[in-house]
Amino acid sequence: MKQDERKQKGMKPDEINQDVRMRDEIRQDTVKQDTRKKIRNYSELKGWLYLLPAMLFLGVFMVYPLIDVFIYSFEEGYNSASQTYFGVGLYNYSYVLHDPYFLQALKNTFLLVIITVPLSTGIALLISVGLSSIKPLRNLFQTIFFLPYVTNTLAVGLVFMILFKKTAYSDGLVNLLITWFGGESVDFIDGPYWAKMFVLCFYTIWVVLPFKILILTSALSSVKQDYYNAARVDGTSKLRTFLRITLPMISPMLFYLIITGFIGAFKAYSDAVALFGTNLNAAEMNTIVGYVYDMLYGDSGGYPSYASAAAIILFAVVLTITCINLLISKKNVHY
Repeated sequence: MKQDERKQKGMKPDEINQDVRMRDEIRQDTVKQDTRKKIRNYSELKGWLYLLPAMLFLGVFMVYPLIDVFIYSFEEGYNSASQTYFGVGLYNYSYVLHDPYFLQALKNTFLLVIITVPLSTGIALLISVGLSSIKPLRNLFQTIFFLPYVTNTLAVGLVFMILFKKTAYSDGLVNLLITWFGGESVDFIDGPYWAKMFVLCFYTIWVVLPFKILILTSALSSVKQDYYNAARVDGTSKLRTFLRITLPMISPMLFYLIITGFIGAFKAYSDAVALFGTNLNAAEMNTIVGYVYDMLYGDSGGYPSYASAAAIILFAVVLTITCINLLISKKNVHY
């Protein structure tokens, strides 16, 4: 029928055959495109199915609780037993921001973050560079430095308490060393604020150091040796090689450790409990997470609205600092 139509239009046999081939090619291309689209859609659906368990987990255990806590933070006088409250507003935030216990916890947390994150990252970098330059017994030293990471934090805290705490029978090993060098003994656990903060920072650095050493050692081993060989041929000093080659090449890992270090330090709580016990307010060594816990379950517990407001404030602080770090990383991190 179609051929008769073409003949009626005055098309020659060669033109008719060429037209048929073109139509067949167009039809085949259309079928191929439809097949590719179906495969692409199937692949996308398959990917979403793989992500579905993780998305459900994050939604149930992270997104929903965050939204719930955000709502609780505005409900004044919320009673978890009766699920009632008598008002909605910013009173919970006002109370928390004027609570001396929260202000003390905020001060302790910021000091812990400012001191421990840079020091632990810098010390880990120095140790990692040293381990990378030592070939004999390198694996043994890496294992030794990694041991504190697999040790229970409360057990490590108990050891630190024995080292620093003054008792009726002993001043502690650290005080023995101080007096041996002619100094005066200090009660690092129940004494002045600066001494307790020193122990807490020292303990935190000790706990997080092994993980950072492991990550940085792996990052240093991934740097191509060709860069160092070229620098050696050019007569570049070791310091300049470290600043111009090593640091830029491992900057993504450094940035990762700084971000996770900030987040981990802001969430510190078990470290303080391991050293100073559960009554952190009396010891003036509470953290923001400890304050949230106390408002929920501690001696002053039963105030989920105040705890929610404090948790949202902590979330806002961590999110702000993380965003600032992300902006800084765009110029200083080399991927």
